[in-house]
Amino acid sequence: MENLKKSLKMPLFGNTFSPKKTPPRRSASLSSLHTLDRSTREVELGLEYGPPVMNIGGQSMKFEDGQWITESGENTSGREAQRLKKRNIQLEEENNHLKLKIEILMDMLTETTVEFHLMEKKVEDVKTHQRKK
Repeated sequence: MENLKKSLKMPLFGNTFSPKKTPPRRSASLSSLHTLDRSTREVELGLEYGPPVMNIGGQSMKFEDGQWITESGENTSGREAQRLKKRNIQLEEENNHLKLKIEILMDMLTETTVEFHLMEKKVEDVKTHQRKK
């Protein structure tokens, strides 16, 4: 019977159960701030801060009540920004249209001036031809 038990043992699994030693854990945080209560943290670290403030292109803005407000107190909402962008595009198109009109008028003026000078020259030529006769 013992021979049978020895022959039935699986060679993959050992006779004894011996788990590997686990490495020691690292501490999650070296800071003890999480142990302090809220009022102590506010006193120690000065955690009383105001709304977020940013400065873009010389314009200072702060975030209050869910919207960005400029330093002068103006409220810039998304709708207002979209309206201003739309107006800007409209004015750019109008500006391009007016530039095109100016170019056409300058071409017409140049053409008229050339025709005038040609006619003046013809008149001069006719006058000089008449004098010669």
